[in-house]
Amino acid sequence: MPIYKIHHITKYEYDRPVKESVNEIKMYPFAESQQETLQHDIIISQKPEVFTYTDYWGNKTGSFNILSPHTELIIEIQLLIKTTLPNEWTIPGNIFHSSLSPLVENDLQLLGLSTASPVKAVGVMNEFVLRLFNPQKDLAGIIKDCCEIIFKEFTYIKGITTIESTVDEILENKAGVCQDFAHVMLEILRMMGIPARYVSGYICPNKNGMRGEGATHAWVEAFIPTFGWVGIDPTNNVWVTNNHVKLAVGRDFADCTPAKGTFKGPARQSLSVYVSIGYEGGASFEELNNVQMEKQPTVESPEILSDTFAGQQQQ
Repeated sequence: MPIYKIHHITKYEYDRPVKESVNEIKMYPFAESQQETLQHDIIISQKPEVFTYTDYWGNKTGSFNILSPHTELIIEIQLLIKTTLPNEWTIPGNIFHSSLSPLVENDLQLLGLSTASPVKAVGVMNEFVLRLFNPQKDLAGIIKDCCEIIFKEFTYIKGITTIESTVDEILENKAGVCQDFAHVMLEILRMMGIPARYVSGYICPNKNGMRGEGATHAWVEAFIPTFGWVGIDPTNNVWVTNNHVKLAVGRDFADCTPAKGTFKGPARQSLSVYVSIGYEGGASFEELNNVQMEKQPTVESPEILSDTFAGQQQQ
């Protein structure tokens, strides 16, 4: 089974001191049998104490404060992890949509994850549903066909969307990155009553190469009765295998944001993100992203860092 060495640095710099920084991180490998954490170190500026807890979705979450004035905040993750999923695996093909109803009706989380969000382009979304849904087709087939449609009909282009881009904006462009592909697929599946959740993590190097390697990545998990959650990656049109490392899950990116928080001060800030992923065979992918900050504080008041961290769009 492959072992990956992941190095992830998030660096905020401020043009004047800020204070009373309160932060939340979701940079812990998701606890499941398909991946084994061999080493996980978190290094944070000024070495604050990090309090951890498990959130509603089952994500390990860290919280820390930096009260004294500071001009930079660096969050560094060093991770060594082994994934145990097979390179190819068989998804059960004899489970149908009718088996979902009794499970969803008795599970509040599944119910929430099978309820679509409002969109303006209802007609466009309904066209996708009409092309995909057939009660005689098994769930795995519907999910895979949905993935393939997005992969073939949406163009992978960096820089034309942001973390704040809506599903309507993504549909208008018919282009974006993994985060956008995941959000569109989630809403299509939910319009068909299939529980689906957003997944945040990394995609690691393989011999064939995949979109998003060497950066934070996003994909989808759909729920199949008697089988459980199955991961699928519309950016690469594949079922998730041992090249994917999972950090967090939720309804959308907002539930899985790697780092967010608040600080007090009128400073302007800049954000850079560095990710390096090394494969046990020696291959290494890395990316440095100097993020364009869309929102900047102008008065002495708490500012939400997640609005600026949003620039670290998952690729």
